Amino acid sequence: LQLVMDSLRYWVLEMHVDGFRFDLASALARELYDVNMLGTFFDVIHQDPVLSQVVLIAEPWDLGAGGYQVGNFPVGWSEWNGKYRDTIRRFWRGDGGTVDELATRLSGSSDLYEDDGRRPHASINFVTCHDGFSLQDLVSYNHKHNEANGENNRDGSDDNFSYNHGVEGPTDDPEILELRERQKRNLIATLLLSLGVPMLRAGDELSQTLSGNNNTYCHDSELTWLDWELSTEQQNFLQFVRDLLRFRQEQPVLHRRRFFQGRPIRGSDIKDVVWLNADGHEMSDHQWEGDHCKCLGVRLAGEIDDLDEYGEPIRGEALLLLLNANNAPIDFVIPCADDDGSKWRRVFDTADREGAPDAAFTAGQTYPLQDRSLAVFRLPRESA
Repeated sequence: LQLVMDSLRYWVLEMHVDGFRFDLASALARELYDVNMLGTFFDVIHQDPVLSQVVLIAEPWDLGAGGYQVGNFPVGWSEWNGKYRDTIRRFWRGDGGTVDELATRLSGSSDLYEDDGRRPHASINFVTCHDGFSLQDLVSYNHKHNEANGENNRDGSDDNFSYNHGVEGPTDDPEILELRERQKRNLIATLLLSLGVPMLRAGDELSQTLSGNNNTYCHDSELTWLDWELSTEQQNFLQFVRDLLRFRQEQPVLHRRRFFQGRPIRGSDIKDVVWLNADGHEMSDHQWEGDHCKCLGVRLAGEIDDLDEYGEPIRGEALLLLLNANNAPIDFVIPCADDDGSKWRRVFDTADREGAPDAAFTAGQTYPLQDRSLAVFRLPRESA
């Protein structure tokens, strides 16, 4: 343990790294056989004057029994949120019974991190990573194809929550290709619009495919190399990711330092977060239940109950997110803004890449939310 601590301190003090991500971090908590989150390693880290001040990120599982520990690491640690990954994949695949957990993951996974005093940044949100399918393959394959690894396709995870949308692997079908591109936009947009810290897999912004191989650790070849010669569709997706990153950076509500409370903000009648059904009204208890609900709206208040570095209240734009994982379009009623004269301005719609980006929509107006699509609106600050 002393050797490990000395090595970590060296990297901080001499190499000036900002922190560490620990692979299979549950193994660090094993004492004899069982996982113990109050174990010696965490005590030493917590008490160390250097290491307790840097970024500590856990991959919160290992290969042993009881090793899956998402949400169980101590205060001061952030975690790769595997539950976020699985929920977002299942929702956009069209699985029923996911909308309630989708709301929890979109809002920072307070069920995992709030009760022990951690903040939303404890959730490292991701849809893909170096293990598993790339984003392109996630929407192109139902099954892993790891034959090139030499283990008769036995290696790699079988639980991918992926969907090929009609054809396994490459296809020339324009409808399938368009739907795959839309689903990529849905997945990456959900990631970058969620509370928490988004993590993107390098290569996904370039639409990299690994030919359905979800365990490419053993390859240094064209299978894993990045191809910088991008097609028009790949260039369009890269630009979409760039625009999304810029939008996230501009919106204070998307990097809140505290969890939503679902209650009115101090001095206002507006709740910090409201979950909406297709009628534009707040979701009732029974609407969260069952497998039929695959559509959800969320209104995020621009007024944040927090102060900036100068002690001033943080005020951003209110946002409206509409998500539809159904195989059919839904007419979604636009909810009220903050006053009768306010209008929501559309930022983008994953099903309508050519649509007017600043089109105005009033409360009560019906918005044609297309099948398997996500639309985002903002309330300009002067209106809010």
